[in-house]
Amino acid sequence: MKRQEETLKSERIYEGKVINLRVDTVELPDKKYSKREIVEHSGAVGIIGINDKGQVVLVKQYRKAVDEFLIEIPAGKMEPKEDPEACAKREFKEETGYEANDFNAVAQFYTSPGFSNEEIYLFEAKSLCKGTAEPDEDEYIEIIEISFETALEKISNGEIKDSKTILAILLAKETR
Repeated sequence: MKRQEETLKSERIYEGKVINLRVDTVELPDKKYSKREIVEHSGAVGIIGINDKGQVVLVKQYRKAVDEFLIEIPAGKMEPKEDPEACAKREFKEETGYEANDFNAVAQFYTSPGFSNEEIYLFEAKSLCKGTAEPDEDEYIEIIEISFETALEKISNGEIKDSKTILAILLAKETR
């Protein structure tokens, strides 16, 4: 299929630790021109851990962008060219202390393709072995282990608002 927009010019206007921003000038199919503001992101992983009681392993942490404490699956940013599974195993151990004997890819998706190239790789971790969490020095994380039923209730009542977490819980529920 022919590309709908042809990039004529691309200019990076910001380089940061987590994201870069660029503005693309594009030609549309009708020969008009437009600008696209793109958030560049190296990708991320999310892990839904299931403990030996069949509970979901979640984390609660403050998120400055929304000025709220959110309940989420453990997750983290990938380094450029990093293997998603290796990143997921590292992040899961760092944030929860758990290591998994059964680790499987579940889904891969874009978070907001209208303006960002961020892609999340979702994994399921089972047969967990508890260790010691080692969060990054700027992370303050509370580990929460709850039943699927409670997690679904928290989605329904708005206590769980994070999209990757909602998707992970709903996908895991389907395969239980």
